[in-house]
Amino acid sequence: MTDIKLPETYKELRTEVTADNELKLYLETCPMPSIAEHEVLIKVQASPINPSDIGLLLATADIRTLNVDGSGDEAVATLQVPAGLMGFVKGRIGESMSAGIEGAGTVVAAGANAQALLGKVVSTAASGMYAEYRKAPAQACIPAKEGVSAKQAASSFVNPLTVLAIIETMRADGQKALINTAAASNLGKMLIKVCNDDGVPLVNIVRKDAHVKELKALGAEHVCNSSDEDFQKQLVAAIDATGAMVAFDATGGGELADKILKAMEVVAVKNETEYSRYGSNTHKQVYIYGGLDRRPTSISRSFGLNWGVSGWLLTPTMGRLGGEIVGKIRARVANEIDTTFASEYQAEVSLAEALTEEVILGYAKQASGMKFLVCPDK
Repeated sequence: MTDIKLPETYKELRTEVTADNELKLYLETCPMPSIAEHEVLIKVQASPINPSDIGLLLATADIRTLNVDGSGDEAVATLQVPAGLMGFVKGRIGESMSAGIEGAGTVVAAGANAQALLGKVVSTAASGMYAEYRKAPAQACIPAKEGVSAKQAASSFVNPLTVLAIIETMRADGQKALINTAAASNLGKMLIKVCNDDGVPLVNIVRKDAHVKELKALGAEHVCNSSDEDFQKQLVAAIDATGAMVAFDATGGGELADKILKAMEVVAVKNETEYSRYGSNTHKQVYIYGGLDRRPTSISRSFGLNWGVSGWLLTPTMGRLGGEIVGKIRARVANEIDTTFASEYQAEVSLAEALTEEVILGYAKQASGMKFLVCPDK
């Protein structure tokens, strides 16, 4: 195993929905786990709070009802879950759940078949990473290259793998260009870099002038501001220039998907030689891969009949891509984690600080450029 003296217990962040419409966030003291031959024990040093993590942490609770009692490791944050939304979380009522999809740290113990990772910095998506220690299968770990810290490697899975899987999905659909929304996010910036490197035409959608300037400075050619009065005109011009007929929407709600499909149809019809009451022959596709906008998705169906709107998840997509492609994707992420796939964070917080009112309100906003990094050893 290892000569490092390990504590008998460790702390991890838990989220729980109670039967009386309350959501609680608190730190739990847990016994140190034993590990199997194929497993490693990681001293967690960094784990990002992704939008998908917030969905588990806060569930359907009303952030306006936030109240924090106590301080430090003894703090307990509580929020009220509206009665009408309890049905969405009934499967987790009374269950204390760990959180944190991904993270990185140093391997401090390793089973007989995982000794090669002992002492190395690794990233993993073992889940429950908002903890001082986490065990994981060795095959689920990506060893960091020499000189890369745990903080640099912390976001090696959700955003980088999503970016590369989005591009592979585009290719599988027979497309050569794509559209991405909420493009000023860490993920959006990574996608710009990869598309520039790989020669993939990309249309970026943001909602602030500052984001337009920021993405242009990164090398983005097509950036459309959804807050502008002429947004639809911008979008049509960008689609016309790139030929993008597949979009990935991180917002999910409202009319954005509808506007994208309308703009696609304008371009597609322009290139048709014959009129059809069923619209263009070009298939137009929007994949919803996030829920930043909690409103219902509004579709007007004013763009013919050759279109699709569907959900998109990373894990099943990776399963469909196959082992060879997934292996190449993981290797690329490990090699470029401090360049192409580097992440930016608004703040680094300890486990206890992740339970403070200021931090909870901060990550609940899910705003671009306001990502938090949980550092359990801080």
